[in-house]
Amino acid sequence: MGDEVPHTDPDFAHLLPRDAEVAVFIDHLDDGHAMGHKVLAAEHPRYGQQAMRTSLNHLTEAGHLRWIKEHITVEDNSMRWVTRTYWSRTPRSPEWWADFARERHGRDVTQDYRPGLARTEEQPAPQPTPEAAQDEPAPDEPSAAYRTLAGLRAADPRMPLSESDCRSLEPLAAEWLSRGATPNDITRALTDGLPPDVTNPGGLARRRLESKMPPQKADAPTAPSRPLRARVTRVIMACATCDQDERTVKIDRGICEDCRKEFAENPMTDEDIKKGFAEVAHLGVTSARFLKQKLERRTGGPVPDTFRRVPIEDLVFYHYRDNRDRIANGLPPRRWKW
Repeated sequence: MGDEVPHTDPDFAHLLPRDAEVAVFIDHLDDGHAMGHKVLAAEHPRYGQQAMRTSLNHLTEAGHLRWIKEHITVEDNSMRWVTRTYWSRTPRSPEWWADFARERHGRDVTQDYRPGLARTEEQPAPQPTPEAAQDEPAPDEPSAAYRTLAGLRAADPRMPLSESDCRSLEPLAAEWLSRGATPNDITRALTDGLPPDVTNPGGLARRRLESKMPPQKADAPTAPSRPLRARVTRVIMACATCDQDERTVKIDRGICEDCRKEFAENPMTDEDIKKGFAEVAHLGVTSARFLKQKLERRTGGPVPDTFRRVPIEDLVFYHYRDNRDRIANGLPPRRWKW
């Protein structure tokens, strides 16, 4: 979007440490990347599925993510539902996301069938060039093939094709035009040498269109078929966790009420977090001391850190920092195994 803030160091400073790290990870993904928590956890070097699932919920509540289901209607009258994940580096309000979803209605998505992540900084759909507009008639304008068949009545009163005849014969006439024939070629083929009375103009026109069909142009490559036009005909919000949408559940800040209750069953208070920090710090110091004593008993005396792959204090500090982040994000600390 035009109001998207540029990249800066404190982009996600308002988030908890793990959520900020996941946000940076998502912000550098390519458009169209799969956004399931299992896929992201498989690619992230530090966090598993449950941690990634929790962080995605936090990012959704913070206004960075939304899951939106879009009903796509294609030119061939086929329809499909597509769930897209939209990401905004700038945190957005629920009202902003509601307006964004409404603006998706009617959007041309002919070239945009990719599932997964989609940036909100998208540009307006490209408008057809004047040349393309001349080649393809407007939806309500009869095609060149139809106009040629309808004009037979004026060219020869013995060939008064009906509306039904013109519609049914239109594909054959269009095939003539695609093979290089002109509207005048079709008119001559359907009016030359007619009997005095034509009792079935539609049947006669079909026989002549089929039997006199010109050959394919051998010297010209077949023109590539254009992609079928597709348009968004309905947009609804979906839950970031269970994929239910607002037709069946109430969506609040991107998450349904049931999923919100599930994640809020055992919230950690400020006192719990402070207590957890103190316990982890104590465990870190104690574990470092006992680990050093255990290794010294194995080696028969003190071993300099230069002989170790990683100094004991650094190893313990890593686990301490990891558990500190887990507690800050409402998760229990991991048990340390030496």
